[in-house]
Amino acid sequence: MNLIRTREECYLNLNPLQTGGRTNAAVRLTATSFIDGYSVCDYCKGVLHLIEKPPICQLTKDLADFLGMDEARLTNGAREGKFAVIHALLSPGEVIVVDSNRHYSTYVAAERAGVRVYEVRNTDYPEYEIRPEVYRETFEQVLKETGKPPKLALLTHVDGEYGNLVNAYEVGKICQEYQVPFLLNSAYTAGRMEVKGKELLADFVVTSCHKGFGIPGTIGVLATTEKWIDRLFRKSIKYPKKDIELLGCTARSEASACLITAFPYVKERVKHWEEEVKKARWLVERMESLGEIEQLGVRPKEHDLIRLKTPLFSKMAEKERKKGYFIYYELEKRGITGIKPGQTNWFKLSTYGLTWEQVEYLYSAFSEIARKA
Repeated sequence: MNLIRTREECYLNLNPLQTGGRTNAAVRLTATSFIDGYSVCDYCKGVLHLIEKPPICQLTKDLADFLGMDEARLTNGAREGKFAVIHALLSPGEVIVVDSNRHYSTYVAAERAGVRVYEVRNTDYPEYEIRPEVYRETFEQVLKETGKPPKLALLTHVDGEYGNLVNAYEVGKICQEYQVPFLLNSAYTAGRMEVKGKELLADFVVTSCHKGFGIPGTIGVLATTEKWIDRLFRKSIKYPKKDIELLGCTARSEASACLITAFPYVKERVKHWEEEVKKARWLVERMESLGEIEQLGVRPKEHDLIRLKTPLFSKMAEKERKKGYFIYYELEKRGITGIKPGQTNWFKLSTYGLTWEQVEYLYSAFSEIARKA
């Protein structure tokens, strides 16, 4: 079977998981050149971040600088980075504080490490906002119940449900006040917008390059400050080049090479983040003007990920032969995809990387469908 995917070539793809990972022609050429397994290991010196051809050694230094940190490693995704930090800093039974908008893999990583999780609650409907001062309240709860502060705090910089951007600097200040190490999950921010970890008072930064750096495969970055290098990137006694928390090596295929090719493009595109936010705000305003559509999450939008509550389309679905699937097929007929099939009560979308002309076309498509009500 020869599988062919044409979503990016034939449609406007609105899937928030995929818009930041959309590749360009140069990256695709690199991918085909390094498609074989262990493709970056032709000139391996024993560990991934020391490979000079292709220049992964320089890439990791550049990524640390890009993220405003002191040292970085490639991972197979943000979840690996989160687990590495949790496992390096906490013993089973100790406490990590995380935001309630966290990705499920944050909780799974904590479970795998056998640590206790306290959650920073959000404000619930309709903003679902994570307010920095609630970290202080949660730290105090941990102190009251355990007699000592948590061993680590994690913040999801932008969550994958509502696209809420949290003031990481304010969280960092609270963490410093309580002397709690601070882990920033920038899976939906780094590569889209500028993220400088030390300026945000973060001790650790993780990100997912397949979400925000326009590359194929699964790959992430784990970065830290000088204070934590020896702890986080501790070496094996028997194999002294190998980082224990990363099990020696991580992304050993085309994703690493593609990140090298994409990096100059990514460094340029973060400079245009304000324009991306303007597109999201414009679309939200127009969509809500259709009636019975409401943006969920903090207002005004500060990110391209948009969640809409859409009773307008839910009511229409009751009269349609295809029921909940009608909006998916109506959009598909207009060359638009990425909304999950069967969803009409609410759905998520992202305008990232679309031109203004495409954003305007997207609104006109929804408007045309709404007029059938």
